[in-house]
Amino acid sequence: MRRLLRLARHLVETRIATRQRFTKEVLDRVEQAVAAAEAHHCGELRIVIETDLDAWSIVRGKTARHRALEVFAGLHVWDTEANNGVLIYVLFADRAVEIVADRGFNGLVAPAEWASVCRAMEAEFRQGRWEHGALAGVEAASRLLARHFPGTGRQDNELADRPVLL
Repeated sequence: MRRLLRLARHLVETRIATRQRFTKEVLDRVEQAVAAAEAHHCGELRIVIETDLDAWSIVRGKTARHRALEVFAGLHVWDTEANNGVLIYVLFADRAVEIVADRGFNGLVAPAEWASVCRAMEAEFRQGRWEHGALAGVEAASRLLARHFPGTGRQDNELADRPVLL
């Protein structure tokens, strides 16, 4: 029954609604926030917003976490020189936010810290504050990046700052 309800949510969520939540102007502001944040640390932050998963993925039981790992690999977030890439992945149909951090963060940031960023974003999204939730996620994740990968300015921007809509 639970899987059927999840499938229904994924079938009714639309890319049009996602694009209404994340307009070009909102994406511009989030991109600017990522660029500004990365000026204060040497980490790399990538944001991906996906509307839904295909029916077969739901039937097979693919979770938001599994999909976030696929996107992390597919966008080469793991392929930074210092192994300090971080993906913030939003799956709207599940109302879920996942963070995948590269191996450079192993032992440095507790899973509960990343989870706290996710839950804060989800709380904003539940209130319909899409832009504010994304910006809050950028700010909170960037504080963690700056703690462990401080920097005095961007040397080389290895990953694009613009959020990706899937």
